[in-house]
Amino acid sequence: MDVVLVQMDIAWERPEENFRRVRARLEADPPPAGALVVLPEMFATGFTMNTAAVAEPDDGPTEQFLAATARRHGVTLLAGRPGRAADGCRNLAVACGPDGGVLARHAKLEPFTPGGERAAYLPGSAPACLPWAGLRVAPFICYDLRFPEHFRTAARRWRPEVFVVIASWPAARITHWDALLAARAIENQAWVIGVNRVGADPGFSYPGHSRVLAPDGRLAADAGEGEGLTRAALNIAALREYRAKLPFLDDLR
Repeated sequence: MDVVLVQMDIAWERPEENFRRVRARLEADPPPAGALVVLPEMFATGFTMNTAAVAEPDDGPTEQFLAATARRHGVTLLAGRPGRAADGCRNLAVACGPDGGVLARHAKLEPFTPGGERAAYLPGSAPACLPWAGLRVAPFICYDLRFPEHFRTAARRWRPEVFVVIASWPAARITHWDALLAARAIENQAWVIGVNRVGADPGFSYPGHSRVLAPDGRLAADAGEGEGLTRAALNIAALREYRAKLPFLDDLR
């Protein structure tokens, strides 16, 4: 199963420019049909608390762009955006399928209090799961990674084969990112995909380190610190054999 990690710098609060960057990169190096393509947290705006300017409803320009791009390339596309609803704003991960339809929306469960996010965005209430090529994929967002209980909730409920974390994870704590992604893979006997951004915004700098972790925690792909596409193939047969040989998930309570 093919996955494509899009590690990118993000133009601050300029959605059209970020749409252009994603479009150009995927046109220059098209993903395989049927692949899971992943963009960072708030890929169209950067990690901004300016919800009055950037938050959009579900049918807004960012979701329309994601749907059109997924349809054009025949892929499942997962990306982050600031969402607006009647009761307030949420930091969302949105997945669109090859037909452009929305497969799932996950609202970030743990807004990043030290960055002021909890004052700008409401927390989500539960994990989500989306279908991809006969598999179950559980998406999470950045600070969610520090709360393993949410991953365990998803593991108990759906036994996802794949977990995805989209992020704006700062350089100052990038060693935590590397370690926690591996821990989530080991704990849940699942493939884990982490997609972080590069560059800087008014508050933080970002070093990339987008990566794919195998179910035993081994590093299967690493995007390094620059912009670009990173591809990996997930061996699902080996995952199922591993789970059958060591059925740790059966002991979840």
